[in-house]
Amino acid sequence: MFRPTRILQVAVASLFLSGCATSGNGPQATAADTAQSRNQTIVSNDRINSSRSRRSGKSFSVPGDFLNSQGQLLPELQAFAQDTARTQQLPLDEVEALLKSARYDATAVRLMTPPTRTGRIRRAWFSYRTRHVDPIRIRRGVQFWQDHHTALERVSARTGVPAAIMVAIIGIETVYGQYTGDHRVLDTLTTLGFRYPDPKRPERQAMFRGQLADLMLLNHQGVLDAWTVEGSFAGAMGLPQFMPGSLMRYAVSYEGRRQVDLTNSPEDAIASVGNFLQAHGWVRDVPVFAPVRLPANASQLTQDGLEPMSDWTHLEAEGARALPGASSRWQSQPLGVIDLQDEIRGTHEYRCATPNFFAITKYNRSYFYAASVADLAREIADRMGS
Repeated sequence: MFRPTRILQVAVASLFLSGCATSGNGPQATAADTAQSRNQTIVSNDRINSSRSRRSGKSFSVPGDFLNSQGQLLPELQAFAQDTARTQQLPLDEVEALLKSARYDATAVRLMTPPTRTGRIRRAWFSYRTRHVDPIRIRRGVQFWQDHHTALERVSARTGVPAAIMVAIIGIETVYGQYTGDHRVLDTLTTLGFRYPDPKRPERQAMFRGQLADLMLLNHQGVLDAWTVEGSFAGAMGLPQFMPGSLMRYAVSYEGRRQVDLTNSPEDAIASVGNFLQAHGWVRDVPVFAPVRLPANASQLTQDGLEPMSDWTHLEAEGARALPGASSRWQSQPLGVIDLQDEIRGTHEYRCATPNFFAITKYNRSYFYAASVADLAREIADRMGS
């Protein structure tokens, strides 16, 4: 269970995700991403066991995991320290001290390790949705909305992002703050930046090194305490699970303060999620999925990628039909037909996605994730009568 750490004091800054570590079996997911999604089901137990071990005096690692026998940083970490100090304009001794204190996070490595089985991993939309659009998140989402309705209404009015979407994202990320993580972020990012378990994904290792540099800059600026701040096994922090880069670029205070608290202030978390989606192209008064009936050849219209690649003129010419009674504002937007495939069940679920769907994929690069956010939002909104 997560223990509250120092306030994440942010003055307005995502990584590709923006808000959290990639997960899910969507069209953009790779084997490593799928492994992370697969392991989400055991993360809660890992957090509980981790906390128990810490309370009992046990540790998963020891200080000095990234040092040589003389107590100096290993060459690749020393090179990183020098480059970070130069590019971020930080004192070299400050960067080196942080790296010397880093510990190898075996749990993060295990959860990021791709499955050992051979062959392509099969997509499973039904099981993914079932894990994320569940009764607990729906019930607690309704309560979260009721408790913070004023902030949700004001942020929605300012950004155009519906309250239900912001509630759903916080629900899927941390079950409304119940699971924000108890891994020291410095350990996690150093481990994944220099010991990433999949050698076929060098870009992932580079991404984590970039996040580590951002963490050190935030520490130097007094935004957070890199010596103590905790987060997920991928380095994401607070109720909305923002990576350090996201904290720098997109975190905002609900009340307009210089400092932002994403761990203890639901209002700041709400404002930051809304700001993130707005910055990534959210279109006011447009649904996540267009209300259309797709033609029988929908499989030939599907796309991959994180940007819509079609439009209503083309889809209508192919036989798509708008459902009656809904606003037509979405018809002027770029669109994309996506396939929520379940290879285990042998099913396909085709949906017509608007730019708002693709805005959510900037939070997490997974079609499954974005569709689950939309579905959870609808379930919660229905119970709220919205």
